[in-house]
Amino acid sequence: MKILHTSDWHLGHRLLEQSQHEEQSLFLTWLLEYMDANQVDVLLVAGDIFDVGVPSAQAQKLYYDFLTALRTTACSEVIITGGNHDAPSTLNAPKALLNAFSVRVVGKATENVADEIFKIDKGNESILVAAIPFLRDQDIRRAIAAETAEEINNRYKTALISHFAEVAAYCESLKSTHTQVIAMGHLFALGGKTSESEQSIYVGNLGDIGADDFPATFDYVALGHLHRAQQVGGKVHIRYSGSPCVLSFSEVGQNKKVMLIDVSDTLTISEITLPEFRKIVQIEGSVEHCKTQLLLLDRETKEQSAADILIPWVEIILTNASEATTGFKEINQFATNLEPEVLKITVKETRNYNTIHSLMEQVQGLRAYTPEEVFRLKCEEMEVDLTEKPELLDAFHEIYQLSTYTQE
Repeated sequence: MKILHTSDWHLGHRLLEQSQHEEQSLFLTWLLEYMDANQVDVLLVAGDIFDVGVPSAQAQKLYYDFLTALRTTACSEVIITGGNHDAPSTLNAPKALLNAFSVRVVGKATENVADEIFKIDKGNESILVAAIPFLRDQDIRRAIAAETAEEINNRYKTALISHFAEVAAYCESLKSTHTQVIAMGHLFALGGKTSESEQSIYVGNLGDIGADDFPATFDYVALGHLHRAQQVGGKVHIRYSGSPCVLSFSEVGQNKKVMLIDVSDTLTISEITLPEFRKIVQIEGSVEHCKTQLLLLDRETKEQSAADILIPWVEIILTNASEATTGFKEINQFATNLEPEVLKITVKETRNYNTIHSLMEQVQGLRAYTPEEVFRLKCEEMEVDLTEKPELLDAFHEIYQLSTYTQE
């Protein structure tokens, strides 16, 4: 039996207001072709299918068209869990209909953990999949209502560990001698490397667990949330598949991947490197150097068939602050007739700003910065020391989570 692990599609995502529909469509087409060619039996999608809780009609069509097309491949089972970007109501709404087509959806934590566990058989091979979605604040409160004050302070970590343990115990009661057990999760695990594009999963003082906190019952742990494909804590069987497309300039240079798990004999894991669906690059240097590199990229783009390549997107990082005054305008004018599109220009020496005012003066708007970065800058401007008042950052994360994601 072959199982493919992917996550963090973020359908509907926009990179600095530029739609990523084209590269996301190319990825899903590639995924269909790969699964069909390699006779993949099971698809696991570990959260953040959509970028926002109420996705556009275009993003939803991409999702449902993919699931429809998947029926023409060898894939017989699909298991999808909700991430912190997904609204449980959006994912769960067509749950009964999708279930009829062997597409299992767990948009939020269930009342009964048995509803998060799926048994899949193929010949004499058998797996149990524990489909654990992102645990929201209301799940956490419910999960540890009877815990001590000290445990409540660490409520997110406590809830995660207890939920995984409860699911593992149930899997133990179901498994037979040769059954492989796979867990899915959407969270931050200690030891994972982040990028700017992952919105913080943060509730209370601790929002993460370590590799050793996952029960030994699980033969493989398929994680979502971090966009870089990686192992966790040196454990080969605990992995983030990462996002299939570059979602921020901080992800430039990463090899995007999916994970292929084969349980035919012993469990084996293979990293499958994805094609580059759109070239997204950073160019750093003086104005003249950046112009030269843009010209080279333009020539490279024009040498390829227009049908085979999407327009490259570029971030320019000027290394000489003295060129900032004229550099922005000069580069934008130079790039006007080139194929590559410059989405962002910054000055390296001024990427750490002292005030909100200076940030707005020196970069192309606040959209280039995460909400937490803006909050921290405002605190610095107001001479508020977050190291002395960490509860303010806690409050910010909780308010931001409530205002950003649709909750049930």
